[in-house]
Amino acid sequence: MPNVTLFIPAEKMPSDQTLTGLADRCTELCTGHLRAALKNVHVITVGIRHGHGHPIFAEVRYRLEPFRTPPVMERFMEALDDAIRHSTGLTARIRCFGYAASSIHARN
Repeated sequence: MPNVTLFIPAEKMPSDQTLTGLADRCTELCTGHLRAALKNVHVITVGIRHGHGHPIFAEVRYRLEPFRTPPVMERFMEALDDAIRHSTGLTARIRCFGYAASSIHARN
């Protein structure tokens, strides 16, 4: 963890090269701001049929840690917003969900 999922309307999906750059930037933000181990970062992009709201929805799930304070998360979200806007030209709705280690059961 963290897991970053970007939901982007299929008709506005950037090129593969742009998506690779965005995934790399998301990974850098997770290893930098959130101090996550590279092996624990997961970034995916999902093509969607948009209904209503901001054109991109970014969902970030992460393990709660003492160093992931509200100010850290605010800086992370600001940098993520900038990365998404720079890569796509679109405004994202960003939601971050923190989980206690005791509430996470995982494989691989």
